[in-house]
Amino acid sequence: MKKINEHLNPKNNLNDILEEEYEEALKSESFKAFVSKIKLKRQELKKYTSLLEESSQEYHNCQNCKGILECKNKLEGFAYLPKVSNESLEFSYKACKYKKKMDKENKYHENTFLYSIPEEIKSASINKIYKTDKARYNTIIWLTDFIKKYKENKNQKGLYLCGNFGSGKTYLIAAMLNELAKEGIKSAIVFWPEYLNDLKSSFNSQIKTEFKTKYEKIKKAPLLLIDDIGAESVTPWARDEVLCPILQYRMEEKLPTFFTSNLDLKALETHLALTSKGDEIIKAGRIISRIKQLTEYQELISKNLRK
Repeated sequence: MKKINEHLNPKNNLNDILEEEYEEALKSESFKAFVSKIKLKRQELKKYTSLLEESSQEYHNCQNCKGILECKNKLEGFAYLPKVSNESLEFSYKACKYKKKMDKENKYHENTFLYSIPEEIKSASINKIYKTDKARYNTIIWLTDFIKKYKENKNQKGLYLCGNFGSGKTYLIAAMLNELAKEGIKSAIVFWPEYLNDLKSSFNSQIKTEFKTKYEKIKKAPLLLIDDIGAESVTPWARDEVLCPILQYRMEEKLPTFFTSNLDLKALETHLALTSKGDEIIKAGRIISRIKQLTEYQELISKNLRK
């Protein structure tokens, strides 16, 4: 007779199953404490037993967590939690206090545009700068002074920093830009050889707006670091149609511009002069003249930090 009644009234059977599952879940003290805080009747709660068990476990993980690196939840830094809405439950991922703190601390990254730049440069910090090598002192002092001067007057000269491979040139300038990013000041850091290659691809494509966007973003950035200039393959187009107008605009608008290179200015001039058209020293000289207008010059000869 029972089987016949269950067959005729499947709702009762489903209700029994939900009741059994919910009752079983309540054997867990943490689950019991968790659902007791939800302002819904048992009849409604038991419809969500499996989801509530998952939420209870993630909530419990959060209560015992000491940092985001210890997170045991499915989605790091988040907990899958319920919310009462119209007498039923809705579930969504909520950021934990450690995730919120980390996002707040890293929000300044939104002020820096990076193009083909290593991840370590993204998090470069003045506090993490390697300071035991005295060869780096002058550069560190110059960059910290720039931060103070820029806050008072944005029309400052940038820096042309040349030196040996692995001496930390890019990291030092990026650390300075990141400090200013924390003050809401926007900047761009571009690995010059790769940027030119990508810009050329955009120029040759049918989507001309892509080229313009990439070009204008760099040209008009309040602060700009052209990283590893001199490592690119020189073409008249890259030198005369891309680099020269960028430098001319930034010189006219007095926008601080920074360069890193393995070449001093004399060697860079020689590099920029050699194209498929031969030795174009006058056109290369125009670039060097603009760089001198835009920057102060320093050499950084230090030990290779990449070894």
